[in-house]
Amino acid sequence: MTLPAIFDNLRLPLIGSPLFIVSGPELVIAQCKAGIVGSFPALNARPQSMLDEWLHQITEELAAWNRENPDKPAAPYAVNQIVHKSNDRLMQDIQTCEKWKVPITITSLGARVELNDAVHNWGGITLHDIINDFYARKAVEKGADGLIPVAAGAGGHAGVTSPFALISEIREWFDGPIALSGSIGTGANILGAQAMGADLAYMGSAFIAAKEANADQGYKDGIVEGRAKDIVYSDLFTGVSGNYLRGSIENAGLDPDNLPEGDYKTMNFGSGGNTDKKAWKDIWGSGQGIGAIDEVRPVQEMVDILTDEYRAARESLKGRFDY
Repeated sequence: MTLPAIFDNLRLPLIGSPLFIVSGPELVIAQCKAGIVGSFPALNARPQSMLDEWLHQITEELAAWNRENPDKPAAPYAVNQIVHKSNDRLMQDIQTCEKWKVPITITSLGARVELNDAVHNWGGITLHDIINDFYARKAVEKGADGLIPVAAGAGGHAGVTSPFALISEIREWFDGPIALSGSIGTGANILGAQAMGADLAYMGSAFIAAKEANADQGYKDGIVEGRAKDIVYSDLFTGVSGNYLRGSIENAGLDPDNLPEGDYKTMNFGSGGNTDKKAWKDIWGSGQGIGAIDEVRPVQEMVDILTDEYRAARESLKGRFDY
C-alpha cells in the first residue's frame, strides 16, 4: 500500500522505537536528521512539564535542519503514549502533544477512541503496537491508523508469535501501514520485513548502542557484546512479558533461569514492577537481534550502514529467483 504522506521524507523505511529512559531529544533528533522516524516515550520527560521543553527542542532543531538542508529534510518524529490505567498523566501529555502537533503518536498497552480522535484532530496519525491478531483488530476498530506487530524476539514488552504468522494474519484484513518489530538489527532485516508484507521496520535495541542514547555504558556494552542466547523472556519485572539482557538480571542478584511470575494487576509501568529492581533502570530490555551490533556508533553512522546493507540486500536478490 501507499504510506501516508507523513513518511515521504524517509531515507530508509525504519522507525527507531521508543526506549524507556534511553530515548531523549538528542537521540530522536539524530534519528530524524539521519532520515528515519525517531521516537521517545512521553513518560521519559520528567517532570511532566519537561515534555513541553523536549517537544520545543525537537521542533525547533528539526525546523532549523530543514531550512539548512532543503535537499535532505528530516524525517518525522513520534511520541509514545502508554495508555494503561497506571499512567495518570496521559491526558496531560496528550494536551502537550496537541500544542506541538506531534506528527506520529505510538500507543501501547491499551487502545482508546478518544486518544485517536484527539491525534486526528490536530492532523497526526496513530500507530498502535500489538502482539496478536485479536489486539490488532481492536486497535483498528478504535481508530488506529496503523499497526506495530511486536513479534517474537522483540526487545522489551514482546509477543511470542512468529513475524511470518503475525503479518500474514493481519494482512488478510488490513491494508494500512504496518511497522514490524522483532529481532531487526540489519538493513537486510528491514528488507525482509517488507518482503513479509510490512511497510516499515521497527528497531529499538540497536539504538541503545548509539552515542546519542541516554543509556548506561554498561547497558551499551551489553548490547554490543550480547547475542540472542543472552536474552531472557519474563513477566516478573512489569507484569507484562518482555525480553531482557541476561547479564542485567544476574547483576541484580537474580537467577535468570528461575524467575517467579509477575502480576499484571499490581504493576506500575512508570515506577518499578513486581520486584525492587526496576525495569528499565536495573533490568535492561533488549531484543534477540543484537548479535548484529558490534560497536557503539553515532546514529548517522548506524543509519548509513543500515542503508548500505538494505541496498545491497535488495540488489543481491535481482535475478536470483526468476522462475
